[in-house]
Amino acid sequence: MAKVLIIEQSKSMRNTLRERLEFEGFATAVVDEEDVSAGMCARRGYDAVLAGDDYGRVASLGVPFIIVTPTGSIDGAVEALKSGAEDYLTAPIDMNRLLGSLRRIVEREDEAQNPILRPKRRRGDEAEQIIGSSEAIEHVRQLIDKVAPSDARVLITGENGTGKELVARWLHEKSARAGAPFVEVNCAAIPSELIESELFGHERGAFTSAVKQRKGKFEQANGGTLFMDEIGDMSLSAQAKVLRALQENKISRVGSDKDVVVDVRVVAATNKDIKAEIARGNFREDLYHRLSVILIKVPPLRERAEDISELVNYFVEHISAEHNLATKRVDKDALAALKAMPWSGNIRELRNVVERLMILSGERVTLKDVELYC
Repeated sequence: MAKVLIIEQSKSMRNTLRERLEFEGFATAVVDEEDVSAGMCARRGYDAVLAGDDYGRVASLGVPFIIVTPTGSIDGAVEALKSGAEDYLTAPIDMNRLLGSLRRIVEREDEAQNPILRPKRRRGDEAEQIIGSSEAIEHVRQLIDKVAPSDARVLITGENGTGKELVARWLHEKSARAGAPFVEVNCAAIPSELIESELFGHERGAFTSAVKQRKGKFEQANGGTLFMDEIGDMSLSAQAKVLRALQENKISRVGSDKDVVVDVRVVAATNKDIKAEIARGNFREDLYHRLSVILIKVPPLRERAEDISELVNYFVEHISAEHNLATKRVDKDALAALKAMPWSGNIRELRNVVERLMILSGERVTLKDVELYC
């Protein structure tokens, strides 16, 4: 279980962060800034630190850190990221963005420590399966099979936790580009002032901290697929630059006057109603039409409740192996109770609940366990 240390936050902020992070399966601890040290972090095995504006000491701990502050500025964000912060969030805190940043930290550390156990998935037979046999999810599978062989751009919509990234991966794995890179970028996790460098790269000396040339996500994905998650949260200025890249199939690194031709299939995803965002002036209509050659809507779990049994069984097997636990039987009445739940967090929430039940229940998962721990 990943461990997150929270420091320098108000009591209400601490409680909010702890409640949500623990619900998502993270272990949390709170400590005052003056009590934190690199040795303490090493002994207790913290994977990430959430800090406030006064992050100077935190930057020297040797632990990935994220700035979470009630107030903020562009200058503050730039300085924090230059100091090594993984992300910079201001109130109201976007919990989805925070969780995405934390998960990337944990995945990166796991891969660095044991690349054999956590290989990058490159071929279709190694990718995580899309579980379920409902009509709704079967329709999604059929769309993937039809669309994947083409280079058509795809816009995947759906609520948080429905599996949009998994759909994007299968579009790549079933395409002729499967042997080339699948590169992900979370558009909501990148401050607007850094999005151009992240997507298109920069030349040495382009700005103060640009000490060497860096390829952006478009170049990294050359020949393969670029998955732009949370595209609905991208700033209008960044949208204009992405539109140009899609129109001309070329990009220009920050600090360079030369164009670089790229061959990239773009798959985008969002949990927002993009047409409503267009009406509000938050999203460019021309970019929407560029991205949405094919639309795939991933259904929420409440619309495919008949798949919950299969999903629970799948998670039980995987979580048992992950935690070295004996596989447990889920009682019928417990399963019926799980099917009746609203699942606002969709499949991601279901997996977390199954993991919680596997750890806390007895020899089998009973209705009482579901009532007690869900």
